Amino acid sequence: MDVRQMRNEALGKRVVKALESRNMEAYYVRTKEAAVKKALELIPEGSTINMGGSASVREAGLIDAINEGNYVFYDRDKAATPEEKQEIALKAFTCDWFLGSVNAMSEDGVFVNIDGNANRVAAYAFGPKNVLLIVGMNKIVKTEEDAMHRARNEAAPINTQRFGIDTPCVKNGSCFDCKSPDCICCQIMVTRFSRIPKRFKIILVDANLGF
Repeated sequence: MDVRQMRNEALGKRVVKALESRNMEAYYVRTKEAAVKKALELIPEGSTINMGGSASVREAGLIDAINEGNYVFYDRDKAATPEEKQEIALKAFTCDWFLGSVNAMSEDGVFVNIDGNANRVAAYAFGPKNVLLIVGMNKIVKTEEDAMHRARNEAAPINTQRFGIDTPCVKNGSCFDCKSPDCICCQIMVTRFSRIPKRFKIILVDANLGF
């Protein structure tokens, strides 16, 4: 184990304890492959599954594993029309599992997510029986204030760039608190506790995942 792995493991184990204190279930793993293995241990075969546009989940390889397994996966990317895409998004509220990540997480287990259409933060807040988040250690920051700063000034500009959206942060690389018609910072959600015990299952990974 190199010194970076040592640091991330020490921090990761501390963040796991912080998440557990917030009524969540949490794990720390060293590799993307281990993250997928743990996720499949948690998700029973036959489960209904939905997700937003999480790059972390795809980069870890979990979507490929789910598509190869015995699950009912509502994949919005396979929708033929906007109406079908909306219908798939609405299924999130009654599914067994919703998959995603965070835009940033503080060392004491508070996480921040920013959404344009709000389908992702809405599902995190209410509906699906379980929410499974795969979080690379690149998204762990010191404080809740730092998490908000990362979400708005790093994650949001990168996401707008990958979606080809016309906002000030695309042109300038950080948040300008805009009111652009294409703004994706429409809903900002801070999650600090789960009233339903262990509804959130969070897998921290010693890898750079997502944005």
